[in-house]
Amino acid sequence: MSTELIVPTLGESITEATVSKWLKNIGDNFEADEPLVEIETDKITVEVPAPHAGSLKEIKVSEGTDVEIGGILGILDESKGKKPTPKKTETKQEEVKEEVKEVKLEIESSPKKSSPSARKIAEENNIKLEDVTSSRSDGRINKEDVVSHLSSSNKTSTNKGEREEVIKMSKIRQTISKRLKEAQNTAAILTTFNEIDMSKVMEIRKSKNQEFQSRYEVKLGFMSFFVKAVVKSLQEYPAVNAEIKDENIIYKNHFDIGIAVGTEKGLVVPILKNADQLSFGEIETKIIDLSTKAKDGTLTMDDLTGGTFTISNGGVYGSMLSTPIINRPQSGILGMHNIQKRAVVVNDEIVIRPMMYVALSYDHRIIDGKESVGFLVKVKELLEDPSELVLGI
Repeated sequence: MSTELIVPTLGESITEATVSKWLKNIGDNFEADEPLVEIETDKITVEVPAPHAGSLKEIKVSEGTDVEIGGILGILDESKGKKPTPKKTETKQEEVKEEVKEVKLEIESSPKKSSPSARKIAEENNIKLEDVTSSRSDGRINKEDVVSHLSSSNKTSTNKGEREEVIKMSKIRQTISKRLKEAQNTAAILTTFNEIDMSKVMEIRKSKNQEFQSRYEVKLGFMSFFVKAVVKSLQEYPAVNAEIKDENIIYKNHFDIGIAVGTEKGLVVPILKNADQLSFGEIETKIIDLSTKAKDGTLTMDDLTGGTFTISNGGVYGSMLSTPIINRPQSGILGMHNIQKRAVVVNDEIVIRPMMYVALSYDHRIIDGKESVGFLVKVKELLEDPSELVLGI
């Protein structure tokens, strides 16, 4: 009995995907829910699982080929699947020893925890998993880690011989390029700057981090302060949280903050939904969860859908100053940067303070200069005196 492997629905805005890699060859057996093929959209990479146990009879769409949502990826043969082994009332001692030996050999051959797709790619490219560096805190190796390792190896070999290397842009990279250019072509983007004395925030983090970590099992970072400050500032300056659609301005009464995350495949912006209703601990926990999923390639469409304003932290890469591009159809994006000790004047005295430059890029069609500057000044005031953020008043 044959069945069709269909491209699943991946979200309202997704109409097609690209087959990035088949994880099974024709004739290979598989269990139910075992990943068969990876497909890549303009936002995420997902694994399509087997609907039942069986074998891969035919591949309809080859790697690197686009396919529409609902299209047929391949044909599965249900009759040739793995048959469950009937339980025996008695098990011979020799069989038990053999099973233990096989398990032991499997563990020894895979010294690091890894995902099925990571093991598949490593096996096909003769890569030892112990040579691959994990990007996760728990040491688990995912497919992006193996791809990154393979890419580094290819660059080394390429540098020795060829002077150039031509690689087709991924679906995600193509979309990033398209949308950033569209933002510049359609929006009247302007950027305003300010600087923030981070002394008070850093004092709170230093004095409360241990207690915070004990309660929420995450570190108290800077991002939760910025999210809180941004939400309060958006409430005071609603145009920065709005968007233009046709000839209308849509003012948002919800605050879904996009957090820009850099991955091996490019920039993604998972959304922190209803950020105005979250505590510091919930914000930090959700940001870590979204960042981990972004790096593992496990973000869902729900994680990426929506967003009324975006925060981008170039400071983690050492950026001193930048002019971020807004994430359409949003009208504003806040750029955080590196914290550096600088000499500043406080009460007519020169003192050393940890300072951060911040940048607000905004769509001048909807946001006037007065509102943009007022918004950024409000963010600055809230962070330099975070009592309002902490007390919630």
